[in-house]
Amino acid sequence: MQNEIKLFEQKKIRSVYDEEKDVWYFSVVDVIAILIEKDYQSARKYWNKLSERLRKEGASESVTNCHQLKLEASDGKKYLTAVADAETMLRLVQSVPSPKAEPIKQWLARVGYERMKETADPSLSIDRARENWQKLGHSDKWIQQRMMGQETRNKLTDYWKDHEITKDEEYAILTNIIHQEWSGLSVKEHKQLKGLKSQNLRDHMSEAELIFTALAELSTRQVAENINATGMKENKEAAHRGGNVAKIAKEKFEDETGQKVVTGENYLPSTKRKKKLTTDNKNKD
Repeated sequence: MQNEIKLFEQKKIRSVYDEEKDVWYFSVVDVIAILIEKDYQSARKYWNKLSERLRKEGASESVTNCHQLKLEASDGKKYLTAVADAETMLRLVQSVPSPKAEPIKQWLARVGYERMKETADPSLSIDRARENWQKLGHSDKWIQQRMMGQETRNKLTDYWKDHEITKDEEYAILTNIIHQEWSGLSVKEHKQLKGLKSQNLRDHMSEAELIFTALAELSTRQVAENINATGMKENKEAAHRGGNVAKIAKEKFEDETGQKVVTGENYLPSTKRKKKLTTDNKNKD
């Protein structure tokens, strides 16, 4: 299972791709939140009532075809969440009166078509990620660094997978050790500093934060390979040592430049608007 965030009109829909079945699953509540144009809690209550109504009306197939998968919530933890494939989601969308219904239907159809194209040509998935990052306001230089960091990350997780790290919780624990070691903050604390909820932390990192994250993960893999780390105990040791390499480099960087690497800056649309308004007001003065 591959977790991913997909964008619909700059709103995020948590998604999971099942490689074995070649099927995308989408968070039901995330889609409903867009349809009714309200927050997550309101959407969850709406879904509870809608599922009850569908069962009473005898249209329970739409409900029973919804699965429960673990998706990351705004607190950074993963919880069982109702998800549905595109076909089931299309039926659910028809049950929600909304001006967003038709655009959502078109979006769901397009996601499925894009996946078929990406299977035939993997480079298209890279193009799609680049497009999403550009929509968030990232420069080409930042995008290049983000992609290089992702490649470093993938090599580390491949090593873990081949050395008895199999559970999502184990990946999360090791990732958090590395992050805490180099940055001084847990992943959750770093997200809180940036004012993030369900957003991907790396998509809101500065170039420096990306570089030191990549250095920490590269160092962790190199240490792990050197000691042939296997299982959680040995890979935890490698995570601490690898993260510490980046910590030392970060402290040296900050001493020499006078700049803090870890900051609260992000790429949230509201933040960018506030920054622009502040700049415009200064120019007027």
